[in-house]
Order: sequence, then C-alpha cells, then structure tokens
Amino acid sequence: MKKNSEQLKNSTKNIWNIRLIRFLTLLAAGAILYYFMLPPLNLKSMDCWFYLAILALLYLVIYYTSEASRTSSSPIVVSKRGVTIQTGKGRASKKPLLVLVALILIPLLFYLIGSSRFLHARKYSRILEVSDGTVESIPSVEKTSTIALMDTASAEKLGNREIGTLYGVVSQYNVSSYTQIDYQGTPVKVSPLRYDGFFKWYRNRENGVPGYVIVNPVSMEADYIALKEGMTYVPSACFGENLSRYIRFHYPTIMFDNLHFEIDEDGNPWYVASVYDHTVGLLGGEQVTGAILVNPVNGEIQSIPAGEVPTWVDVVFPGDLICTQYNDYAQLHEGFWNSVFGQSGCRKVTEYQSGDEEDDTYYSDYGYIAKDGDIWIYTGVTSLNNDSSNIGFILSNERTEETIFIPCSGADEFSAMASAEGEVQEKRYTASFPSLILLNDRPAYIMVLKDASGLVKMYACVNVEQYNMVATAGTQEECIAKYEALLSGRISQAQATSEEPQAEIAGSVIEENAADLSEFEQREIVIKKLQTIDRDGNTYMYVVDSENRIYHAKYTDVIQMLLTEEGDSITILTDGERFVLE
Repeated sequence: MKKNSEQLKNSTKNIWNIRLIRFLTLLAAGAILYYFMLPPLNLKSMDCWFYLAILALLYLVIYYTSEASRTSSSPIVVSKRGVTIQTGKGRASKKPLLVLVALILIPLLFYLIGSSRFLHARKYSRILEVSDGTVESIPSVEKTSTIALMDTASAEKLGNREIGTLYGVVSQYNVSSYTQIDYQGTPVKVSPLRYDGFFKWYRNRENGVPGYVIVNPVSMEADYIALKEGMTYVPSACFGENLSRYIRFHYPTIMFDNLHFEIDEDGNPWYVASVYDHTVGLLGGEQVTGAILVNPVNGEIQSIPAGEVPTWVDVVFPGDLICTQYNDYAQLHEGFWNSVFGQSGCRKVTEYQSGDEEDDTYYSDYGYIAKDGDIWIYTGVTSLNNDSSNIGFILSNERTEETIFIPCSGADEFSAMASAEGEVQEKRYTASFPSLILLNDRPAYIMVLKDASGLVKMYACVNVEQYNMVATAGTQEECIAKYEALLSGRISQAQATSEEPQAEIAGSVIEENAADLSEFEQREIVIKKLQTIDRDGNTYMYVVDSENRIYHAKYTDVIQMLLTEEGDSITILTDGERFVLE
C-alpha cells in the first residue's frame, strides 16, 4: 500500500511537471510568434483570432507529443475510492482538440452571423456617406501642374534612374513603394529608400536611411532629397527598429493598416498608418477611425482621431477601402437580395481583370486628382453588367473621406484608354489609367502614353461623352491646347492627333496664357506683302516683311490686319514664324 501511495504521489508530481513544461513551452512559442506576427490584442481583429488558433494548434502538438511520450514509458497510477490502481498505458484526452475546433469556429460563426452582408446589408450601405455633385466639382485645368497623371511604374523608373547616379546610395538601398500626395500645391509621388536586405541594414543601421525620392509628374523629373539625419524606424529595418513592430509595441491593441510614407510641407519625412475598427458585428464593416503618425528620424509617435489629422497628411482613407465601401453603398441600399437578383438601382465602381486566365476576379481601379490642397481619388461608376459606359463618377478625399457622386454618362476609363491607344497604334504605346479634368465646362480624360520600356512618350486627351474625340501631343500643355481647339472646331480630328505643329493652336495658347508671351519677342516690321491662304477650312494670314521674313497666324486671331496695307509699319510679337499683334 505504501509503495502504491508513493507511485501515486510521484505520478501526480510528474503530471504537474509536464503541465508546467507545456505551459512554459507554449508561452515561449507564443512570445516568438507574437514578435514576428504582431497581431493586435483585440478580439475584433481576425489576425488576433488567427494568432489564437495557431497557439491552440501548437498546444495540441505539445500536448499529444508529451502524452504519447509519458504513457508509452510508464503506467498510469490513479486512486479510486481510496484504492490505488495501476491502470497500464493511458489515453490522451480529447478536450484540447475540442478547444482548437472551438477557436476556429467561434470567429467564423461571429463573422457569418454577426458581420455578414447577408444579414446586415443596410448597415454596410451606410458606412460611406455620399453627397450629390455636378461636373463643376471636377477640377478645371488652369494650370497643368494640378494634374496627377504619372502612374507608379513610370515613377519607379525615374526614381531608380536618379538613385542609380548616386553610387554610395544605390549600393546599399533600393527605392521603396510610392505614395501620391499633394506637396506645396503640386501633386507628386514620394518614396523613401529602403535597406537592401538584412546585412545592409546591419551595416548601415547607425546612420539610418539617408533620404527619399520625390517625382514631379509634370516635368517628369525625379529628385533625391538627402536628410540631415537618417531615418531609423522604417519598414525595411529589423528587430526593434522595424516600423510595424515599433508601432505595435506602442499600441498593442490598436488595429492599423495602410502604412505608407509621406512628407509635410517643409519636406520632413513621416510614416502614416490608418487606424481602423469594425462597425458591423465583431469582424465586419471596416472603417478608418484615425491615423498613427511616426517621425522615422527621432521615433516621435502619436495616434490622432480622423477628424483631427493635420492637413498636410494626404492619405488616411485608402482608395481600395473607399471603392469597397462605395460598392456596398450602391448595391446594398435596397437589401442583400436586391443586389443579387433584381439589382434595382445597383451600380459599382470601374473594375478590371488582372489578365491572368486563371484569375477571373475583378479589381477596382482609380486615378488621382489634386483638389483644394488634398488628394482625391476618382473612379467611374457603371452598372453591374460590365458594359463599357459610365453613368457618373465619384470623387473622394483620401484625408477626410468626403465623397461626391457626379452624374455624367459617357465612356468608361478603359474605353478611353483603348481609344487613345488606337490613335497611336503604329507606335504601340500603352495608356495609363487616366485622370479626370474639366475643359470648357465638359469632363475629359487625360492620360500618358508609354512605350514598351515604360517611359512616357506622349499625352492624350479624350472626351468623356464622345470618346472618339481624341487629341495627342508630346506635352500636357500642347495636348490640352489641341483638345480645346478640337472641341471648338478649329482643327479636325486628324490634326488633333497629328504630330505636326498647328499654328492656330499655338496662337490660341499665346492669347489665353500670358505666361507664354515670354517666349515671343517684340519686333517692329515693315509690311512688304500680305496674303491669305485657305487650309483645312480655315483662313491664315501670311506676312512678308521688308527683310523677306515670313510670319503666319490664323486670320481670325489677327483680324486687325484688315486695317493695314503693304508698306505700313506695325509692331508684332513673334517667335520667328508665328505672330500676334502687339
């Protein structure tokens, strides 16, 4: 009896030792997993539930491994009603397996029941507030510097080219991802440098990341901005200097996403992350509630509510989230079943397919507009039938999420891109996703055309309502001038896409944009000969001066020449060929 009692005591002690080892092993594994996974300690986060499920799976592995080892090596000693019994080999409990199943099923049930669009269609449709607007809400083009045209691929090429000239930089760093922002009233793309791997981080960590690249989409130039002090807390750093880990350890329960780089109006670097919450049930209805701002140089960090974010911050509400919320707004407002069957009043944002034959998923796409010191995304709105026409557009402020729907029927963005590519098909240029502008009180698409290497070669302007009206040119300014001339009937469609300079277009630009007069010189001439010539339905005035120099202009632009005769002396502004009257 005494021997059995000792066996029972030892067996009980071994069980508790094994349980302690299991707990410590799981604790160590959980800490390591948390360090690398960085889930928010928040039950409204799917990442948190995933982390808990992995912990449960690890516990199962630890439990059944230890149980198998223990039961195979010694018999189980138990006590029943004061009698010690030796039972032989034991059997592992099924309770831990049930716990794992529960941890997987609970969040799934919460999502399906408490957060599904099927049961909460109206709640999803009310997350995004949309107001009505008119075409006047579209920015009119007075300065071409307000048009954010350059796509990320083109910016990357320019940025890589600029960094490639800096030997000490290119050997240690790469250009990271670009963010579209409004900087000092001009749309630009900015990208920080990033460490080119662990060993280069280890070698350069004391100095940090030395600068960033800023790309001007109008001048097509990239500049490298060197910082006085390097950036320490960046996404490409390791261990405690990794930016995501740095934020998570300061805010262990906050859910954040959309971590990106921006600069303030003084050119100082910042990283911005969007703070979000779920507004439908436990895991549904994602909505941004604020932003986390991090100074990567000194580590200054702060969490700010959405309504108090500084005006220099441009991206708080990411474009993909806005498009998803608008689709919910436009499709679920009459209930879930209407979005599936009747589809009365349902619409969606412009979408495209990836081009992969195995991937039939549609993705939202959008462009950028610089407006009122902020960056707005714009995208077309179409029916659910995947046709090639729009019924309107939405403009949405990425800082405040103010969203406007503009009714305007016409071709969708991809039809306009195809139309522009068709005008230069012999060059095999491809069009980027266009921007939306207002020209002569009518909406128009404007886009860049790129060659096979991704370099910008031309610009194209396409009428939204009649996408067969296209103008192309080598610069934004010339493209807009040709398009306006096409709208007014001063040139034909063939002339609008011709690479030959159009005199009447140049004269129109000179008259409407006083800044261009700086390219013309004042000259006093004596008229030797006057002659009018009709061409393409328009009348041109040709003037020969006493030194046999020839000038030309559209007759309607120099109608005062009716009062001059051969031998008269007049003062003109000219670039040597074209002229306007002083």
